[in-house]
Amino acid sequence: MENEKRYESYVLIHNIAKRHNVGTLARSCTAFGVSELILVGRRDFNAFGSHGSTSHLNFRHFNSLSLAKSFLKERDCDICGVEITDDAVAVNQHPFKRSTAFLLGNEGTGLSAKECEICDFFVYIPQYGCGTASLNVTVAASIVLHHFGVWAGFSERTREGNKFVVAERPTKQERKNYCAETTESIVEERRLKRENTSNGFFDESVKDDSSSNLLDGLFDS
Repeated sequence: MENEKRYESYVLIHNIAKRHNVGTLARSCTAFGVSELILVGRRDFNAFGSHGSTSHLNFRHFNSLSLAKSFLKERDCDICGVEITDDAVAVNQHPFKRSTAFLLGNEGTGLSAKECEICDFFVYIPQYGCGTASLNVTVAASIVLHHFGVWAGFSERTREGNKFVVAERPTKQERKNYCAETTESIVEERRLKRENTSNGFFDESVKDDSSSNLLDGLFDS
């Protein structure tokens, strides 16, 4: 389909605090046709929740936001911040012009000033109920990516029965050194994070103190 080849979507995330969120985010990226998931800063994450979708998704890593921005601009790609700002446009208005990378903010504090500086425009997700001030980052990403796919004219995936057909995994796969935590450790991590509400999805203060870069074989560079 012409539009599918013409436009691409990317997801951009910066200095992950909740590493296991990337697994569920990767699942949404594959469902909505994202070309690449770009990590900036920290790159150690857990594939928990991805249901194998990381095998069908391209990853890329940069050490700084400026390098990520340069990469995207070389591909004539806009950077869209998903944030409620004075000039943000409702995502259902589809204010897209070309291939777009979506930068998602902290569920508690939103995008930092540094992150906002690299954005070309902003979208927000209208809410119609009064019980919450924000959405989980993966839920927000899914809504925004779906709207972009509709605007870009992406082809709907073939269905079989009550599910969509999953493509075969690539025969040649790079080494994927996922953070090999157990389900129990993830549950415990989530419990501790709930007790410490200051931890958000992005956290500029988080230091990567892992003994090695856990995904050296996963990223294009």
